[in-house]
Amino acid sequence: MTAIRKNIEHILEQLPAGVRLIAVSKTHPAEKIMEAYETGIRDFGENKVQELTVKRNLLPANIRWHMIGHLQRNKVKYIVPFIHFIHSVDSEPLLAEINKEAIKCQRRIKVLLEVRIAKEETKFGLPPTEVLSLVEKNLPELYPYVEICGLMGMATFTDDENQIANEFQTIYQLFNSIQKQYPLKYPNFKELSIGMSSDFRIAVNYGSTMVRIGSSIFGERTYK
Repeated sequence: MTAIRKNIEHILEQLPAGVRLIAVSKTHPAEKIMEAYETGIRDFGENKVQELTVKRNLLPANIRWHMIGHLQRNKVKYIVPFIHFIHSVDSEPLLAEINKEAIKCQRRIKVLLEVRIAKEETKFGLPPTEVLSLVEKNLPELYPYVEICGLMGMATFTDDENQIANEFQTIYQLFNSIQKQYPLKYPNFKELSIGMSSDFRIAVNYGSTMVRIGSSIFGERTYK
């Protein structure tokens, strides 16, 4: 059994039913992604458009690619033709750009609104109050080729588990509030993408439906 297969099996054993594993393959080569693919994983996450488009052409067509990194509007056109999920929508202009490009492809793109819950200034995302202001609008009418499916967030990189839990609780409460308030406007608002290698065990206690795990599967990254 390869190390990657062993790592995936160990993680899957810890995930409750209904929580999807997104294997974060950023900076890792196609050969390693294929090892994970051969264990049955089909959802892979990348954070750079250029790397994502290169790997997409090298790997099986039935992989479901997730854009999990900060997405610039001028790069949207490169991924809309094939992307399965965009986790990192952090502005209304980005929603508008995704909708514009999706019309050209005649695809409805699934997206998550990224919420800034961490205390770190380097993290992207909308503050919770701005998320509420955004969903108050009739987004399905304004952007009919974009499907708002839930929220994504990243906790502070810290060893303080209480802080991480509090941050996940913040996004979980926001997620529940939107679900209850707008069931007809956003009928597919069902996904909460929280939890990474260091904190996914905490995230599943706060309603996570997708965990984004990289180093615990593929090992530490080597940045060029």
